[in-house]
Amino acid sequence: MRAAIYRGKEALDVEEVDDPIIADGEVLLEIEACAVCGTDLRTYRHGDQKIKPPRILGHEFCGRVVDSRASETHGLRLGDRVVMYIVLPCGECLYCKRGRQNLCQQRTTMSYHYDGAFAPLMKVPAAAVSNDQLFKVETDIPSSHMGLAEPLGCVINAHGRLNIGLHDTVAVIGAGPIGVMHAAVARLQGAQKVWMLDISSARLEKANAFDLEGTVVVTANGDHLAQIQELTDGLGPSVVIVACSHAQAQADALEMAGKGGRVEFFGGLPKSAPTAVLNTNHLHYKELLVTGSYSEKMSDFQASQSLIQSGRFPADRIITHTLPLDRIEESFPLMESGEALKVCITPN
Repeated sequence: MRAAIYRGKEALDVEEVDDPIIADGEVLLEIEACAVCGTDLRTYRHGDQKIKPPRILGHEFCGRVVDSRASETHGLRLGDRVVMYIVLPCGECLYCKRGRQNLCQQRTTMSYHYDGAFAPLMKVPAAAVSNDQLFKVETDIPSSHMGLAEPLGCVINAHGRLNIGLHDTVAVIGAGPIGVMHAAVARLQGAQKVWMLDISSARLEKANAFDLEGTVVVTANGDHLAQIQELTDGLGPSVVIVACSHAQAQADALEMAGKGGRVEFFGGLPKSAPTAVLNTNHLHYKELLVTGSYSEKMSDFQASQSLIQSGRFPADRIITHTLPLDRIEESFPLMESGEALKVCITPN
């Protein structure tokens, strides 16, 4: 088969490799769609010490069961379409026992420690099969849409601590695909008003296709902070979500949040510059609650795939470009320029 092999910084070669051979307990998937994650882009541009090349990347996928050597079917049959919770937790550490598999001390992950889905075929490790990490697609929702279950699960993990409801106003900083997902989930949770902020007018123009009150361009002189205050009658949003990897955005979130507000730092900062200068007086005088989130629990993934299958999540508007596997490198400039919101690769 032909697969996209990551060999290091800016080296992603589509080449012939042997078809995967499954062992006892494993399941073989025929990949129908795999979206390109911002993590894939970052790995391509800068490398990732956690990934030892050669490795097949791709972790936002939907596939069909074409072979199985699992002793138990776990409710799955050949031909079933499935999505997968991609974290393989140890099941024994303190965090696993508390249901926080994303924080597992010994966690491994598809496309980091196991070959991923930028290929026609992918084998599912036996541990994931036995742990019921494959979820059957029960509807006719396109596979490209179902691949969004993985990033959406990460978004839902964050929202589990924000408790957004009918009384809230929400500002999302970062109008990429993750920011759009945050806005969509906030609206589904009942938020009264949702705004998106970004430095890119092109990204904000795409964001206007979603259910928003409006968009605000982030400026170097800080005018966007005054604009958000005006839009919220001088109160500031009750929830601010930072959906980008910029230290200034984290600082801005504390500045704009209203009294008693909640702030979520969703995007981690670059390893080369991991610190931010924050006015922590805002936490004291405005009684802010600040939280972060990483990856997703299996319960978050279950919720995300169910939400997409319900048809209530706007997956059709998030996937803006589809490319064959041989053109996967074209996805990166599309993402960087803002022309694409989300690119989906079709390996078969």
